[in-house]
Parts: sequence; C-alpha cells; structure tokens
Amino acid sequence: MFELLKTDNRTAARLGRLTTAHGVVETPVFMPVGTQATVKALDPRELEEMGTQIILGNTYHLYIRPGLDILEAAGGLHRFMNWSKPILTDSGGYQVFSLAKIRKVHAHGVEFRSHVDGARLFLGPKEAMAIQRVLGSDIAMVFDECPAYDAPPREQRLAVERTLRWARECREQPRAEGQQVFGIVQGGTSAELREHCARELVAMDFDGYAIGGVSVGEPEPEMFRAVEMTVPFLPPEKPRYAMGLGTPAQIVELVARGVDMFDCVLPTRVARNGTAFTRRGAFPLKGGAYKADFRPIEEGCECFACRHFTRAYLRHLLNVNEILGLRMVSVHNTHLYLKLMADIRAAIRAGAFEDFRREFVAGYVPSRRVLSARAAAALER
Repeated sequence: MFELLKTDNRTAARLGRLTTAHGVVETPVFMPVGTQATVKALDPRELEEMGTQIILGNTYHLYIRPGLDILEAAGGLHRFMNWSKPILTDSGGYQVFSLAKIRKVHAHGVEFRSHVDGARLFLGPKEAMAIQRVLGSDIAMVFDECPAYDAPPREQRLAVERTLRWARECREQPRAEGQQVFGIVQGGTSAELREHCARELVAMDFDGYAIGGVSVGEPEPEMFRAVEMTVPFLPPEKPRYAMGLGTPAQIVELVARGVDMFDCVLPTRVARNGTAFTRRGAFPLKGGAYKADFRPIEEGCECFACRHFTRAYLRHLLNVNEILGLRMVSVHNTHLYLKLMADIRAAIRAGAFEDFRREFVAGYVPSRRVLSARAAAALER
C-alpha cells in the first residue's frame, strides 16, 4: 500500500507512493481539511484543478451533523460530497477532548455532550470505527486521547495507555472495503512515553502511523521535538502523518524530519480573515497599503486568483464582505500549499531538497497573525 521511492541523502526527507481504494497519493502530501464534508469556500472542481490528491474529513463533526443515517443513505462520504479521490477521516478523539462541553471517560470510550446542542453522546473505538466504516474513507484513524501538551505527567501516561488500549480495539473492528487504518502516537513532550507508544503501536501493525498531540498550542520548538522523538520508532516502510500541521516553513522542516503527510486548516482559516500566504510569509490583504496595488497576490503564482485578480480588487471585496474575496484568497492559499508540496517532491527526486529547505526557510517570515491563528485553528479541526 505504501512504496518508499527515495530517501534524501542529507536529511530524513522521503519520496513515496501511497495506494488507496480511490487512487494513488504521491508523498509528501498536504491534505486540505474538509471537516464538515467540504473544504471551506472551495468546490471539488477547484480542488482537483489545484492538484489536490486527498482531503480530510472528521468523524465527530459528521456524526453530529448531518448524522450517520444521512451519510449511510447517501452511500458514504465520497458520494455525499461528490469527491472521487481519496479521503482520510480523523476519528473524532481530538474533538471529544477539545470541544465537548462535558465529558466522562470510560474504559471503552467517552460519554460527552455535543458542543452544538448539548445532546448526550458516546464515542469510543467501536463507535469511531463503525462511523468511519459507513463514511467509507480510504484511511481511518484510530480513536485516541489527546491531552493538553502541558498536562501533568500522570495524565499524559494515562492518555497513552488509553490510546493503546483503544488502538487494539480499533484494530479488531470491521472495515469498509479497502479501508486502511492508521495508529496515532501520543505522549506529549515525554521522550519515554513517545517511544513506548510508538513501539506498542508498531507491534500492532497498522497501515500507517500518525504523530498526535502536536499543534495543540505548544511552542514551535516543542512541536519539532515531539516529532523528532517519535519518527525514529516508526517503520520506514509505512507512511507517517503529522496531524494538524502547519505553516509552510513548518511543513518543509517536518518533511526534513521524515514526515510524509500533513493537514491543516490554516490556508482557508486565515483566508476568511483576509490573510494571504506567500512563499516569503503571509500578509493582511485587507490593509490600506494594497488599496491601489494592482499586482497579483504573489508574482509568478499560477492560481486562478493570481491569474485573474489584483490585490486592490481582492482587498475591495474583502472590505465590503463580498464572498468572492474570501473564496479567491482561499483558492490562492490552498494552491500555495499544494504547489509547495509538488516542489518539495521535485526537490527530493532531484537530490536537491536540503538546498530547497535552506533557501525556503531562510526566506520565510511567519506573521504574528498566522501564528495566533495556528493556536486558534485547533478548534476548527
């Protein structure tokens, strides 16, 4: 299911090919986030034109709305949202622990109240896998516990033990035809817990492995460290997925650390606030400095927005609350992420990734607006 094509000779960057029931995914890959069965402000045609290979959906949110009965009647998530390419679904564990108004942890799952209407619900390994089986996603994630990154050591250890117990239960559940299942490594900032969790999950022989408990409000150095503590214990012949990450420069750095798959709400989330990504950083397009700026968002960009509209026009749309403005910035930001991944793959293939990495990271300046949005983005996953 996963073929490792090449490993960079100066970093841990990898070029791979992941085969799924709905098509082949070239890695490293970025997965636009379609939490509610849509990538916000974008339609499937636009996503395909930008080169999207795989998108992400979410068990928790889709379980609450529109509900399992509707999704089952529709014939699964692909048919419901008219998307023919691969889909990965998050299990909902993160949302249960971050969004639920009230929750009570039991041996086989979590009883909680919906963040939407307060309804009493239960989600555990069996339920999460049953929902993902109905969704028919190509890759299903195990149900895990994701504590706060600064949770006390005892809480982190208990979360790892629950995650491992629930992973074993998920492993035993029926799957949709052709559905792969990935384990999720937790452990916070503890090297010991990360190693323990990774080794135990690898022994269960999942189809791939995710690094969880990152991009949950921790400082960037801690995020890099969590990945570095985990990757050495993951098998090279299986795909590696860093959940909920990150800015363009963070993705480049994590590819260098051996990560293959990424997802993040940032491209569309900050677009709705008028922030545009470029390969040099991000800037607030609604600002007065762009009132008479008739350049594209980024010179040389081939996205639809940059080929057809100017900064001045898009700024105008954003400031008068016209939907086209946020849609076009969402198109540009998502295109940038996807083009970045294509460039990363080309650099690895050519044996020039370390030069690409050094040049890109040196030239990228993260804005405070994006860094603050990253902290808030967890609520949207």
